[in-house]
Amino acid sequence: MQIQVNTDKTIANHAGLDDHVQSVVSNALHRFGEQITRVEVHLSDNLGQKSADGDNRCLMEARLTGLQPIAVSDHAATLHQAISGATDKLKRAVDSAVGKLHDSKRHAEGVAATSAAVVASQED
Repeated sequence: MQIQVNTDKTIANHAGLDDHVQSVVSNALHRFGEQITRVEVHLSDNLGQKSADGDNRCLMEARLTGLQPIAVSDHAATLHQAISGATDKLKRAVDSAVGKLHDSKRHAEGVAATSAAVVASQED
């Protein structure tokens, strides 16, 4: 899984920030392994805009094989809180999407097996 960190002009992108984001995201999403090809993280400080949730924003977009990209965002008072909040939201969203994909495949296999059994019994 590739993790790409982008910041706006108000946030200094340094190695410590990159390491923190890499660590938090990879720890949260490690169980999805090969299903996630890339996660893009966009960090911004909306200092000029008033927000009830906080000035710092973290937007995450996960690219999964066989699915549309999944995007989530979180606003918080600090950048670390925004990263943590967005990571939690992304983990739940990916878990839900992968679960739905798994359920639909399992349902399709069950329907195919039932159809084959009906056809076989009609041929007898």
